[in-house]
Amino acid sequence: MKSIAALQTAVTAVPFDAEPSATELDAIEREMPLIEAELDLLDAQITTLDRPAAMLDWQRIRRARNRVMAARRDLANRAAAELLGGAA
Repeated sequence: MKSIAALQTAVTAVPFDAEPSATELDAIEREMPLIEAELDLLDAQITTLDRPAAMLDWQRIRRARNRVMAARRDLANRAAAELLGGAA
């Protein structure tokens, strides 16, 4: 009887070492203001889930959305400046 085993070596991924590289840590550090702003927005939205939103809740959500947009803008501007090779 003929064997039907694969004739080629198995292709496997490089084992994951579970530690982020320095480049990944730098990217996380650059994105941290955006991450924190998004967490603040999520927190503001979660507080309104179990009760009707009051005027102060809407103001808090609006301010959090504005912080997210500002953080995204700053991150995009910083990335564009790095891409062009100069400091803006």
